[in-house]
Amino acid sequence: MADDLKQRGGQDRKRIDADQDYELRDWAKRFGVTKEQVKEAVQAVGNQADKVEQHLQGRKPAKRADERPGSAKAR
Repeated sequence: MADDLKQRGGQDRKRIDADQDYELRDWAKRFGVTKEQVKEAVQAVGNQADKVEQHLQGRKPAKRADERPGSAKAR
């Protein structure tokens, strides 16, 4: 999905659009890795920047409350 360049607040800053070269470049610089590593991490854990960062640091991202066993949405 193309990035909406008019949306610059909140959620847009917390997500990584792996189809946008400038975003891969900027996030790679922030995390201290290559653009390819960022793209692979997005494919592995999704586009939320905090999960990508945890993945790149070698930590397993924490599950959201609705993904935990026994939660209403996990059933």
